[in-house]
Amino acid sequence: MRAWQVATPGEPTEALRLVEVDEPVPAAGELRVSVLAAGIGLPDALLCRGTYAFRPPLPFVPGQEVCGVVEVVGAGVDDATLAPGARVMGVTCFPDGRGGFADVTVLDAANAFRVPDAMSAVEAASFRIGFSTAWTALVRRAAVAPGETVVVLGAAGGSRLAAVQLAHALGARVIAVASGAEKLARCTEAGAAVVVDRGVSSEASVPDEVMAATEGRGADVVFDPVGGPLADSLMAAMAPRGRFLAVGFASGRWVEAPTARLVGRNVSLMGVLAAGWGREDDLAAHEQLLALYERGALGLAPMPVPFADLPAALTDVAAGRTVGKLVLEVQPDTGA
Repeated sequence: MRAWQVATPGEPTEALRLVEVDEPVPAAGELRVSVLAAGIGLPDALLCRGTYAFRPPLPFVPGQEVCGVVEVVGAGVDDATLAPGARVMGVTCFPDGRGGFADVTVLDAANAFRVPDAMSAVEAASFRIGFSTAWTALVRRAAVAPGETVVVLGAAGGSRLAAVQLAHALGARVIAVASGAEKLARCTEAGAAVVVDRGVSSEASVPDEVMAATEGRGADVVFDPVGGPLADSLMAAMAPRGRFLAVGFASGRWVEAPTARLVGRNVSLMGVLAAGWGREDDLAAHEQLLALYERGALGLAPMPVPFADLPAALTDVAAGRTVGKLVLEVQPDTGA
């Protein structure tokens, strides 16, 4: 099968090589899936560089998120929605090097979920990680209520737009922080009521703009996949009993929160990880997200990328030059 493989860490255009390798064999509890489409994200670039939290043994195939058709079911999998021939979306076994930038990959059955008939493979390949992370942050952790103000940092990226859309669907007022007119316009389309151009505003002035937009009250919730000085500065713009959600550190480091500032306004700093909630809870959350999708409230409208163009596309994602979500087209989709 075809696969994009990393043999030596480096930038995507240097590290990725298109090779022919044997198809992976699913173990007990796993699914072998013929890949239709694979989401392209910043973590994939970090995997290429060897700087991600997971470092698979070399050589390995990156690619965290896919939509595909189940080919083979491993021992112990008895879920009818995961039977051979079913279209599924989910997270690959990328931590051990069996990622999704290939014709065939492997998913743990616990990380595979049904795809509605009306959803294309490109849409499905962009759905699971972004919206499950947003759900974990905004629903499971922060319990966002209608009328609250949610600030989303780095809001024009694929998974961040998912947070904008979900917060809006939950009835929150969304303030999106991004850079440039095109990115801000995309945030507005996704449901942001206020946009802050980080490319025009300094990091020091972003909290002032949040305070002005909330008439001095501050943000009830901050969704932070960025970290670094920008995230640090937002600690000064939290409402009483606010919840600051540490989702990621695209800047290179996690947010740093002085305890005295948290205590002074009863602000909570919350870690966010979409994994570890259990299959039953994950299935229930997935169905609620699909219900919102079917109502037209969620959907990232991802941009398809030809299979041969992965290294260049991943380079653009890593450099912050993309708007929204990119998805690699691997094989023709005849299911939607």
